Amino acid sequence: MKWYNVFTTLFLLMAANFGILTAQDNSRLNLMGKFSTDQRFLTQNENKWSWNENRLNIQLESRKKGEARFFSEVWLRSFGFPGLTHIGQLSSKDLTSPYNLDIREAYVDLYGFLTENLDIRIGRQRLAWGRGDVINPTNNLDPYDLEDIWDFGRYHGSDGIKMTYYIRDWFIEGAFFPFFRPATLPVGELTSAFNQDISLPAGLLLKDFRDSLLLPDVNLGESGNYGIKFGGFLLGYDVSVSYVYGRSGLPVPDMNVITPVDLMGGVNLKSFLYYPRMNIFGADLAGAIGSVGIWSEIGAFFPDEKLTMTVDLSSLGIFPTDSTILEKEIYLKYLIGADYTFRDGSYLNFQFLHGFFHEMGRDNLNDYFIFNFEKKLFDDKLKLNPVTGAFVVSDWKNLSSGYALIYSPSITYLPNDNAEIMLGVRILEGKGDNMFVRLIDKDEVFVKFIYSF
Repeated sequence: MKWYNVFTTLFLLMAANFGILTAQDNSRLNLMGKFSTDQRFLTQNENKWSWNENRLNIQLESRKKGEARFFSEVWLRSFGFPGLTHIGQLSSKDLTSPYNLDIREAYVDLYGFLTENLDIRIGRQRLAWGRGDVINPTNNLDPYDLEDIWDFGRYHGSDGIKMTYYIRDWFIEGAFFPFFRPATLPVGELTSAFNQDISLPAGLLLKDFRDSLLLPDVNLGESGNYGIKFGGFLLGYDVSVSYVYGRSGLPVPDMNVITPVDLMGGVNLKSFLYYPRMNIFGADLAGAIGSVGIWSEIGAFFPDEKLTMTVDLSSLGIFPTDSTILEKEIYLKYLIGADYTFRDGSYLNFQFLHGFFHEMGRDNLNDYFIFNFEKKLFDDKLKLNPVTGAFVVSDWKNLSSGYALIYSPSITYLPNDNAEIMLGVRILEGKGDNMFVRLIDKDEVFVKFIYSF
């Protein structure tokens, strides 16, 4: 029996025991969650199946009124496709039917801790900073979960503590997460989103490429992420300012070592990557102008040091060279959004974003126009999203060679309050060099079924 089978059994036993204890303590254990299946296939490449996920999302919550709250969220998934290369693997169900367990959150809230105005949260938790719809330039403490790059705004939970002190309509919030956790990169057909072209000096031919991650030491000084936020209600708007001292969740190259392997110019390349420290100052607001909802965020990013990449050619008798990846200077990422519900119930949502989560430096930030129009019919049984997607501008001076378009219309049928069935298509087009242009041959059809309980 694998460790995650043992963990699953223990988790269920603990949940049952917790239910007994909370019942004795006049608390109540609530079980919530949903089952979902997400299936996708490419419109090109012989309609190859690109995604297979069956997920059981289980949430447990118990409250002791005015004193404490326990919450946990666990994913149990059948995910991916059989990874088989020889007949001996057919005896392993882990390979013939891949599955995994993911503890998304598990924490305890203590209300009125030491003083009635102070609440603390201990455990694995999601820190939801920012006002943007799904995308948040000021939310930089939790690592991104980019396994499914189309599930924007998905983060991993972080292990640590959060403290919130309330002063009338205002609050001060501090968070400390002592263990660094990197972002998860895409899987399957989506891996090409972060692939970078490797350029070598003239006359050299790449034979083999390998990389090595340089993770921070596990101690308070190197691996810890810190954040503080002050916010409240001002002139009809929810506002806040924040500061984060943390690490980029995505690695950047530190050194490339090039080694010759033959007399014909063939070389091997080994790349060393690390996670740089960043200081991030943020501000956001949300409210309404008349019947139009509005929100905005801005993040000022300032690296701890100038980031350089060294190319080691000493094996070829050439001195090492350094190139700048990121100057030690402030660059801004910001978002402005609005939404409006029409009299007939139609809903429009629009956001402008300067600088996506993976982009760094003043000259490397793209502009994103993100839009969604939704219309419900037949007593809300049918939901149409005919205009949903994004337009990306990489080069305003040469727009025809520096853009990307993501168009993803869908139709959703809701047979009852608990179930929904979605059918949609995702079409990509573009030119230049940005994350979405690398996916233009990955147009796909998707079908989702969700049942909540």
